[in-house]
Amino acid sequence: MFEKENINHISTEKEMKEYINNNLWEDFCKYMKDTYNSIPKFEFSKCNWEYGWNAKFKKSSKSLCTVYPRENYFSILIVIGKNEKEIFENMLLSFSSAIQKIYKETPEGNGQKWLIIDLEDNDKKYEDIKKIIEIRNK
Repeated sequence: MFEKENINHISTEKEMKEYINNNLWEDFCKYMKDTYNSIPKFEFSKCNWEYGWNAKFKKSSKSLCTVYPRENYFSILIVIGKNEKEIFENMLLSFSSAIQKIYKETPEGNGQKWLIIDLEDNDKKYEDIKKIIEIRNK
């Protein structure tokens, strides 16, 4: 059983999958593995913003995104840094209105925007997330 805030119980991929209970999670993991050779690395965060277990996806040492498990959905954190900002903003109008709204409403700090995007079953933002991760990868 997945225990999001129990640091002493190291969750398995299967437990997290059952907790998230969303078809996009399995598809997202497969996409990240096939496209970036990146598998989820489960870590426990003691951060005030999101205490508990999460899954980080990296390519080499570069962070592509972090996934926060929720019951029946998941949230993805993607950082738009100084290096990605111009490319992202040039593509902004090609993203869904939901992504545009998230970007506009996310405060900037140190030249970065930390986008938190919730994904539920059959969510149209999923294809946008793939494009954003591709920008992050470059």
